[in-house]
Amino acid sequence: MKQPESPSVVSRRGFVVGMTAAVVGMAAAGTNSRADDEPLIDIHQHLGYSGRPDDVLLRHQREMGITTTILLPAGRSVNTPSTHDGVSNGLQAQCLGNEACRQFAELYSKEFRFGSNEVPDIDGATREIDRYLKLGGVVIAEQKFGVECDSREMQAIYALAAEHRVPVLMHWQFQMYNYGFERFHRMLEKYSKVNFLGHAQTWWANIDRNNTDQTVMYPKGPVTPGGLTDRYLSDYPNMFGDLSAGSGLNALTRDEGFARDFIARHQDRLVYGSDCSDQAGSGDACQGSQTIAAIRRLAPSKAVERKLLYGNAKKLFRL
Repeated sequence: MKQPESPSVVSRRGFVVGMTAAVVGMAAAGTNSRADDEPLIDIHQHLGYSGRPDDVLLRHQREMGITTTILLPAGRSVNTPSTHDGVSNGLQAQCLGNEACRQFAELYSKEFRFGSNEVPDIDGATREIDRYLKLGGVVIAEQKFGVECDSREMQAIYALAAEHRVPVLMHWQFQMYNYGFERFHRMLEKYSKVNFLGHAQTWWANIDRNNTDQTVMYPKGPVTPGGLTDRYLSDYPNMFGDLSAGSGLNALTRDEGFARDFIARHQDRLVYGSDCSDQAGSGDACQGSQTIAAIRRLAPSKAVERKLLYGNAKKLFRL
């Protein structure tokens, strides 16, 4: 069964087109988060996120000052162990699927790109991903399913990514999504031509060498360098970090002294994403805007700031 298109792709297209003029006007009146009209790439957003209407997403991204947004689709809605019997459908957040993201990005082609995704262990998964990569998808994402990271099904996806020369973005969450974080170095070595993006709670908690309790999703307090995530970024040139969501923001703000050094050391491996479902697009109500502010505050130079907010994503996604 295809991912619901709320209520149909045709009506979605008509609605978005009809709202364009009004949204442009509202966006023009908003606060632009960009400095001096510099480009800003957001590699992690979702259509239909927590029920957010399309026109609000468009206004939200413009309010943040985003010049290019990559929409990450969900896979099909299925009740399988990998979706936790349906709990994880819609990326556990009502996110829409491949076709909805492709059509929205087509309507706003100057501002949006799209990824390709599917539940990895269902019949025809790689065929579905391949189809949308051929239609212009720039990443396989967001892989957020209850599977072993080195399973046969996931390795088929990594091989497809190598064929298409696109990154794979993975949501790491202990005992929930992408099992076997401590073994992932084997995949980085085996698929050395594939660029991987780490994201979410387990990825960012493990910047700390002293992170011993993997059940703590948002650890606080001082960070000791040398955690598994820190080592993956140092040791593997095909490993990158997606700074989006509360997990990424927490990693930047829990120990800002560490974060300054972390950014300086990994300046070529970190990319900005928002992954926020709010309707504001600015201020304390918008997590994505807070992450932009944190990057600007903590980056050691303007050149490094631009790498994180634009340059690294431009290279990684060939934009």
